[in-house]
Amino acid sequence: MAIKKSYSPACDQNRDPILAVLHYHFADRVQVLEIGSGTGQHAVYFAAAMPHLTWQTCDRVENLSGIRLWLDEAALANTPAPLTLDVKKTWPKQHFDAVFSANTLHIMSWPEVEALFIGLTSIMTADAKLVIYGPLNYGGQYTSESNAAFDRWLKSQAPHMGIRDFEAVDELARNIGLRLLEDRAMPANNRCSVWRRSAAEFRK
Repeated sequence: MAIKKSYSPACDQNRDPILAVLHYHFADRVQVLEIGSGTGQHAVYFAAAMPHLTWQTCDRVENLSGIRLWLDEAALANTPAPLTLDVKKTWPKQHFDAVFSANTLHIMSWPEVEALFIGLTSIMTADAKLVIYGPLNYGGQYTSESNAAFDRWLKSQAPHMGIRDFEAVDELARNIGLRLLEDRAMPANNRCSVWRRSAAEFRK
């Protein structure tokens, strides 16, 4: 049976606001690892817009075939074949000076989120930047009723899912030597949070 190329309307809706953040923070970057590439839509759009970057996709093995369809159709020189990544088991062997992930933290369980940040230490260069996009709570509170409704829907799908607290995520980042550079409000009550690894912390 032929594999059908997946499509997410949300990717088209949020890609330009995200690109504005990436243009600013990834202007001096070279190698990007996108964690949880999903359909592959973001990868081809961002890689086409920022040809100075090598945009490395990765996801669970069951999602790689769909990502390949987007990459093959776009045929960009800066999008190598997708890699397998399971935050608790399998990480790439390469090192990256930039990491991007969109709409993943609320899908993973909290132990998987913790594993994600621990795993980042094995693939990030000494001055790497991390950009995470998606909904977040602040002070234990939802930022909108739509986010509260979305959180209820997530938990109805699987109890381990849910919108994460910014403070808890930032603590995980600080624990691996990342310093918050920006936490930008985005459309549809989402956020783009940007951290940078400190070379001093990396040497400890």
